Amino acid sequence: MKLVVAIVRPDRLGRVLEALFDAEVQGLTISRVQGHGGEREHVETYRGTSVKMELSDKIRLEIGVSDHFVDTTVSAIMLGARTGDVGDGKIFVLPVEKVYRIRTGEEDQAAVTPVPRVFEGSK
Repeated sequence: MKLVVAIVRPDRLGRVLEALFDAEVQGLTISRVQGHGGEREHVETYRGTSVKMELSDKIRLEIGVSDHFVDTTVSAIMLGARTGDVGDGKIFVLPVEKVYRIRTGEEDQAAVTPVPRVFEGSK
């Protein structure tokens, strides 16, 4: 099991979510964050005063996945987030020691692997 943490541009979030949906990656958390990486500092004028902007708005996605979903998840994020410019973001893949699904008490693989949906017409 892994935790995929991605930091992406806010304007690319829609494309990232679409790519994750198309890849059938489910269950994620999104947070608005600020940070700075390789982007150059830029100066904005606010009410006639020049202000050096040191932090950029970003989106942080956290997705718990089974080991076999890691490559699919990373590829989908890369597809949706990449512009080719500095500031596209980063993806971190971290090991997960233990996972519990609160609703059912399931643990580990069963808690992160998507549950198959049963549609009424397919019984």
